[in-house]
Amino acid sequence: MSLNSIFQYFVPKDKKFFPLFEQAGANLIEMAKKLQEMVNTTDPAKRAELNKILEELEHQGDNITHQIHLELGKNFITPFDREDIHALASSLDDVADFIYGASNRMELYKVVNASTAMKEITDLIAEATVHVATALNELKDLKNIRNITDSCVRINSVENKADYIFDKAVGELFEFEKDAITLIKTKEVLSAMEDATDKCEDVANVLESILVKNA
Repeated sequence: MSLNSIFQYFVPKDKKFFPLFEQAGANLIEMAKKLQEMVNTTDPAKRAELNKILEELEHQGDNITHQIHLELGKNFITPFDREDIHALASSLDDVADFIYGASNRMELYKVVNASTAMKEITDLIAEATVHVATALNELKDLKNIRNITDSCVRINSVENKADYIFDKAVGELFEFEKDAITLIKTKEVLSAMEDATDKCEDVANVLESILVKNA
């Protein structure tokens, strides 16, 4: 048992890190919902509005990450290893970055009609963020290891589905799309979306590491 684990028996229940992680999870869910709205509208004004909202939500995520880092600097005793808190905060921030990156590329590249693959991967991003948030909400009680593990397994499954859709969509792009500019734009947006699911898997990997260390 680590020194940190021993200290946990003598300190009050954490009131800093867990609420921040839960805020980060809720923020990701909201970002994924806005991205879903964005890929399902062809109204340029609505898309611009949604992209602006996503930018603001991404900044909120940055603020949460910054607050977690500040708490790390102020607190000697942490609920689990400091490097794991840092890694978890960073991986959650990465998810937000790529969700906003996908929306921003759609806006900058003037992608009017989202492809079927874009919509499918966006739906998977939304599913993955729900599982991420579920796991984060369970983190304050590490006795419910099964619940966190189940969420991690589901995140990994979602990421595998996104990989398949991405690879298939890119293969079809190279086979059937004759306009080079359209091909590049579409591939760039799909890449950012698929990267967002990859980053969700990174969150799951950090969570699994925390479970192993605190088992």
